[in-house]
Amino acid sequence: MPLTELTALLVLATLTSFTPGPNTTLSTALAANLGLRCALRFVLAVPVGWALLLCVCAAGIGGLVVTWPALRIAIQSVGVGYLLWLAYKLVRTRHLANANEATWQVSFLQGVLLQFLNIKAWMLALTVVSGWMVGHDDALQRFAIILPLMLCFGFASNLTYALAGSLLREWLSGPDHTHQRLRLFNRSMAAILVATALWMTQL
Repeated sequence: MPLTELTALLVLATLTSFTPGPNTTLSTALAANLGLRCALRFVLAVPVGWALLLCVCAAGIGGLVVTWPALRIAIQSVGVGYLLWLAYKLVRTRHLANANEATWQVSFLQGVLLQFLNIKAWMLALTVVSGWMVGHDDALQRFAIILPLMLCFGFASNLTYALAGSLLREWLSGPDHTHQRLRLFNRSMAAILVATALWMTQL
């Protein structure tokens, strides 16, 4: 892969991975509310789920999302509904907990499946496949470079946000008997999820 194309891919990976979205928001919220160990399951699930999604798109199946409006709408609807449900659970969370005490959490499998409900993830995977793989004689070699690269970016970005959330955990559990800090934080995270869900309906 030429250096210019690799550089463009790195820029795309950085922008799409580290800008706020449903994955990074959930990584932050999970680590802040339930602790870093619980959030790590989701942090690992994101790159695994997206890697599977990239494989689906590389196999040509992802094109159905573009050519079948009904499938696209179904993915958007379920994904938006799930994000709104998570936002609702966040707003109702008023106490810090651990994985055993939590009234809500996102499992590894749910994190993987969420990537298939995230229309933003579909569009990114389709963009990478169409821009860096389709029409090239060395498509398999390119795939061997792109897959681990995007895996690393997905893991690094969500781990960064989870670490930030875990650092906030002590502050959120500070001397505030009314838990106002936690309520404000969770409402902010929920608002980002709602905004992301609304944005996804426009894609």
